[in-house]
Amino acid sequence: MTGGVLLGIDVGRARIGVAGCDAGRLLAFPIETVHRDAGDGWRGRIVQLAEEYRAVAVVCGLPINLRGEHTPSTDDAIAVGQIIAARTGLPVRMLDERLTTNVAARQLRPSGRRRGRQRQVIDQQAAVAILQQALEIAGRTGELPGEPVAPAVEGGMATAPHSQEEQA
Repeated sequence: MTGGVLLGIDVGRARIGVAGCDAGRLLAFPIETVHRDAGDGWRGRIVQLAEEYRAVAVVCGLPINLRGEHTPSTDDAIAVGQIIAARTGLPVRMLDERLTTNVAARQLRPSGRRRGRQRQVIDQQAAVAILQQALEIAGRTGELPGEPVAPAVEGGMATAPHSQEEQA
């Protein structure tokens, strides 16, 4: 596994938490919360962040239930991962994210943040937890974990991702 910045994504219906890591892939950190809207804004913002941080791959949380079953949120996260793959041309991996939002909320509860602001921070911290988990697995195995996602077909044409050897 080579180095380079990865983005971590926590997909929610209203917001998307985004995290990044250092080029040596040791430490994940929060970047921002992107609000999902009916338009194209969130898609463009994710592309901007990937370019700004010079990301070479994306790890997107896969919200499956505790029985390991897919839910509507699972399908939504996969669709977002496919859109990110198409728009950025980067490899996207879907990684089981069970309990990351709950863990993030528990970690932030003692911080005394107001509830409204805390939701945005929880989204970022969940993205950090997803990415940190990926970094730890990759550090042990030498492979970026998760299931690869094919780019979405938008407007009749998908953007082909770069090869994993080039990017990851």
